Amino acid sequence: MGACESSNKSAAEASHRNNVINRTIELDKRQSESTIKLLLLGAGESGKSTVLKQMKIIHDNGFSSHDALGKRNMVYGNAIQAMFFILSGMHRYRLPFTSQACQEHGRLIHAVMAKNAEMEEPMRQNVYTALKELWADKGVQAALARKADFYVPDCAEHFLDSLDRIYDSNYVPTTQDILYLRVATMGVIEVTFKIKEKIWRVFDVGGQRSQRKKWIHCFDDVRALIFVVAMSEFDQVLMEDGTTNRLQESLQLFKQVCNNKYFLDTSIILFLNKKDLFNEKMQQGRSLRIAFKEFNGQTPMSPAQNISKKSSSWPMRCRTSRSTATTPAPLTPQARSSCSRVSMMLFCPLN
Repeated sequence: MGACESSNKSAAEASHRNNVINRTIELDKRQSESTIKLLLLGAGESGKSTVLKQMKIIHDNGFSSHDALGKRNMVYGNAIQAMFFILSGMHRYRLPFTSQACQEHGRLIHAVMAKNAEMEEPMRQNVYTALKELWADKGVQAALARKADFYVPDCAEHFLDSLDRIYDSNYVPTTQDILYLRVATMGVIEVTFKIKEKIWRVFDVGGQRSQRKKWIHCFDDVRALIFVVAMSEFDQVLMEDGTTNRLQESLQLFKQVCNNKYFLDTSIILFLNKKDLFNEKMQQGRSLRIAFKEFNGQTPMSPAQNISKKSSSWPMRCRTSRSTATTPAPLTPQARSSCSRVSMMLFCPLN
């Protein structure tokens, strides 16, 4: 009798555990079905981290005042780094300063960079003065005019034009400042938000050469891969080596991703970014032949079409329709709703 009761009790417990396990599996399945994972890939400075920031602004209430204050030192560092790279261009092309004072200011910037551009709060007055006077120097401006021939971050003019504002003791970075902010992605950054009943998890991983080997094996279960290419970089070189064309580097990397075995069942979106900067360069007469020697386009749209043709000529598993977003909207509703089905997108960032 006792053995029979014990057996019945064990069977009931086993049945209960089985029911709990089944409910857990069903719940996990529902959560998995309601969660959409997206992976942002791209070469360094393609703008993918900015795309992630824009998603946060649109869908996750943006950045609080506390978040913005925490980025103030980064803005200071970006301004100093931008000037440092411009000074490096001056040295490369043997462009002189217009005054002895600016030579001293240049030495100060190099000294600060030697300490990894770590800034105190507020920005020290001697650093502000150095940046301000250097930015007005004709030699610095002459180097900036040749920025296509050496590395200069896209944020340079934005922050160096705003020195008075960011030097103010009450300065709080604006949303625009945060979008321009350049911080190399190290490791993985995730933004999670909800649209209707779907949970979106978007992952941004490092784009520098040293970071790329960390991409592949961790994200074979993503719903879609968004590969960001800065189309404006056709006349720029990599920070890593100072010689490799940045657009060529991005397109070669895109080709590798498309043919990677880990993404055989993953939809791939090619996101052509920085269209506003690209258009500015076209208006200035810059030629796409810098990146593609065979290019001979004559019309204003030919360069963009040529980039699209280059990328879409590689074997891909998805369609090649296009969507265009325009400044100043970070992402239009049409662009947002198309993300699940579009494999090529032209995008113009907020500026």
